Amino acid sequence: MGQKSQELYSQFVGIMQKAADLNNASAVLGWDQEVYMPPKSANFRAQQLATLTSLAHEMVTTPEFGKILHELSAANDLSEDQKANIALSLYDYDKNIKLPTSFVEQLSRQTSVCFNTWIEARQKNDFSVFAPELEKMVALKLQQTELTGYNNHPYNALLDEYERGITVAKLDVVFNTVKEKLPAIIADIIKRQPAASGIFHQHYPANAQWDFSMDVLKAMGYDLEAGRQDYAEHPFTTSFSPEDVRVTTRVKENDYAYMLWSTIHEGGHALYEQGLPTAQYGLPLGSAASLGIHESQSRLWENCVGRGEDFWSHFLPKLKNYFPEQLKNATVKELLQTTNRVEPSLIRTEADEVTYHFHVMIRYEVEKMLIGKQVAVKDLPELWNSMYMKYLGVQAKDFKTGVLQDVHWSHGSFGYFPTYSLGSFYAAQFYKHAVKTHPAIIEEMRTGQFGTLLHYLRTEVHQFGRKYNSEELCTKITGKPLDINEFIDYIHHKYNKILS
Repeated sequence: MGQKSQELYSQFVGIMQKAADLNNASAVLGWDQEVYMPPKSANFRAQQLATLTSLAHEMVTTPEFGKILHELSAANDLSEDQKANIALSLYDYDKNIKLPTSFVEQLSRQTSVCFNTWIEARQKNDFSVFAPELEKMVALKLQQTELTGYNNHPYNALLDEYERGITVAKLDVVFNTVKEKLPAIIADIIKRQPAASGIFHQHYPANAQWDFSMDVLKAMGYDLEAGRQDYAEHPFTTSFSPEDVRVTTRVKENDYAYMLWSTIHEGGHALYEQGLPTAQYGLPLGSAASLGIHESQSRLWENCVGRGEDFWSHFLPKLKNYFPEQLKNATVKELLQTTNRVEPSLIRTEADEVTYHFHVMIRYEVEKMLIGKQVAVKDLPELWNSMYMKYLGVQAKDFKTGVLQDVHWSHGSFGYFPTYSLGSFYAAQFYKHAVKTHPAIIEEMRTGQFGTLLHYLRTEVHQFGRKYNSEELCTKITGKPLDINEFIDYIHHKYNKILS
């Protein structure tokens, strides 16, 4: 690299990393807000987050920074990775300069207010507490779509934040396939599966649940020297760098599955963040490819691994050591049928991996209508309940089990939900390729070893950061873009084995 390019690139890295420092400081405050923050801190915390967010935004939207990006974009002496960092940063810059700093600050403030109001609404089980602040959030997101611009549907502007290149037109095809193919599969499984054993609905002391969850995290490869687990209202993972990635979970003493799947799911997210290259800190190649790919990592660990026979062959004896009375007669087959039981339900995060996609589809359809101005915030509970009845045949008992169950809208994360289904479909495709490429993965899992699988994910997914978009990465790994039929085949094979 020539001296001028080297100096410019060093300036670019310095600005990006300082902005990342501010964003990660915000993330620490955000983590604290959801885990430990006392109630009276809410107003000042909103101010602190807004200040840091706006400062970071200003740093990467100045004309001077744009000039550096354009000069480097025209340089012909950058490495492949440097070119990728500049191209992706220029893409981000062109989007970010459309958002005034005052708007970014306002959105950050509203996010803090909205989150705290959501917590209060859940505690009071009253949507009317949340609705006024949600209306303000929706208005801001609508303003965002106008500021950034969009093609065909305003929701496309928000979808692009989480999954670059995804659109309403593409997602409609995906969810039409869900509506077309999954109902018959669900009906067949329900007809064939035995009656529920109730094995996980006994008393499981919280401390013992916690201890076993930590055993699983360690076995997966989660580096506790670079992370920790805590409790939160809604489980999440947050990263301040690959060397500080934190997970949260939640617990019910009369429902063992409530905590275990949260921990494994968030552990999958955390392994991705811990696997990103530290040398690319603050740069596009040091961040995740997309939310769909991020979700593929959590769903792969949660469903393909954690709900699989090989996992339980190793972990059931260990779980019996923690809960000898509750599980004294339990078998691997019984646990497999319990952990993979298919049953329409109300709560997305507790749903089985087949009906789960109707939960996601409902949220996608609701958000699409909300951002398309076809429905008002005040009408959301009724719309939500009618769609749950239509697609899953269940009715929410109250607001907490209905429209208030997810944290995402309080964060302003409209466009996030579809990545959950995309991630599940990518996960099935990646896992199939992983086992085909490294057959030893299966035998290793039977002895509680996950090193080969983690190495596969590190080399095939984690190390590249944002170098490839989701479709490019999937094609690079498996030889073809996302194919929902891989997920359908995975479900058929898995349940035929479990129910045989």
